[in-house]
Amino acid sequence: MAEYVELKNINKAFPGVRALRDIDLRVEGGLVTALIGENGAGKSTLLKVLSGEIRPDTGTIDLSGEIKHFSHPKEAIDAGISVIYQERQLVPMMSVMENIFIDNIPSNKAGLINRRELKKRATEIIETFGLDIDPEEPVGRLSVAQQQMVEIMKAYRRDSRVICFDEPTAPLMDAEIETLFRIIRELRDQGKVVLYVSHRMGEIFQITDRLAIMKDGAMVTTRVTAETTEAEVVKLMVGRDVGDTYKNLVRNDRIGPVLLEVEGLNTEAVHDISFQLHEGEVLGFAGLVGAGRTEVMRALFGDDKILSGTIRLEGKEVSFKSPREAIEAGIMLCPEDRKEEGLILPRSISDNISAPVLKKLRKGLFMDRRSETELAQAGKDKYNIKTPTLDKRTIELSGGNQQKVILARWTSDKLNTRILILDEPTKGIDVGTKAEVYQMVCDLAREGKGVIFISSELTEVLNVADRIIVMHDGHITGEVMREEATEENVLALAMKE
Repeated sequence: MAEYVELKNINKAFPGVRALRDIDLRVEGGLVTALIGENGAGKSTLLKVLSGEIRPDTGTIDLSGEIKHFSHPKEAIDAGISVIYQERQLVPMMSVMENIFIDNIPSNKAGLINRRELKKRATEIIETFGLDIDPEEPVGRLSVAQQQMVEIMKAYRRDSRVICFDEPTAPLMDAEIETLFRIIRELRDQGKVVLYVSHRMGEIFQITDRLAIMKDGAMVTTRVTAETTEAEVVKLMVGRDVGDTYKNLVRNDRIGPVLLEVEGLNTEAVHDISFQLHEGEVLGFAGLVGAGRTEVMRALFGDDKILSGTIRLEGKEVSFKSPREAIEAGIMLCPEDRKEEGLILPRSISDNISAPVLKKLRKGLFMDRRSETELAQAGKDKYNIKTPTLDKRTIELSGGNQQKVILARWTSDKLNTRILILDEPTKGIDVGTKAEVYQMVCDLAREGKGVIFISSELTEVLNVADRIIVMHDGHITGEVMREEATEENVLALAMKE
């Protein structure tokens, strides 16, 4: 009998919000089923029910004829269900091989870790994925993309009956995505149940066989992927037609003088970086994983030590020794890794949005709570952050809504933002909100601000940026204007030595 998992009458409520409403969904083995919907639609909550991380208020899980009631993730893993979340669950100080086998590390007769066997098995899995990763390297030293692949290898190693992917490609570039898709097809052909969550429409139509569409905690409908269109799916997800996202953008057509000039910048990670950013310009940075884009931005933001080189802001030479100094000068950074670097997850939405401007919200010795609430409410409204209250802890939000909190923080009226650096700003964000973020980027440019836009989705960079800087292996390999940019010529520069 073919494997399947069937969720029946699943309901889950949290204080102030009904997260899941009467969910009925059957996912068959031998098919890749996409679970899609806007941020806050309930996708991640449903995966957490399936994984045993959250207990539903009502409903059952039928796993190939066996009724399951999980009270702990280990019970779900033991039953053959693995979930790869968009927020990685790795131990940074442990090696790649220890993370891959973390719940089943081979031991010898004395009960000690059999490191030779551990390395052998991990190497076999790494080779299956075709990756150039040292199994003995601490995970914390790997790039975000490499860490994501380790997370995926950890689930693959368990040989689970059901494997769920939650935004697995968010930090990956094309080569890693192709590797992942090859593995997913192998799992499908083995008869595994594969559930795939993503906001990237292109890859959904490339890798999936069926679609399950959610909205506001409820199941809207299911579709055969080959029998529907992207426009139809988006309309079912967001309840409206978003049109041609890029063609509808209202862009800035008046680029001003040089706002930021970087000359001969060198750090431990990047070499001889020189470029200019103009007032009112959206400057894109493209490159493969490990090209050094994020490292350049960390140096500009005062987060990485600069060995040599010059940075001029509005013609004046500056040297930031900390992010605080960069913020005071008007440079803001939305980091690539929102969980580790972007948010104070245990704190409220309001606390996170107001964090950079606490001094401005004081009245004497005390905080002006009314002004703080108004600031946070403005950010919530601007980005449609789905939450019943601004006091909700940020860790309890969906990944996409967490990203919106960061955007709300750095674009608040209380900040004197001159330059906004956006590193993977649409990671984990649904298609409707992506369109809003793109227009927000263009609006900032129209206000005369300089925007640096980094994305692993090359299509985004090609269509949003006015000019594109391309990097490879820590240095700049070329520059292309949007009118001349194609995937072919940008990729050629991205692979140029």
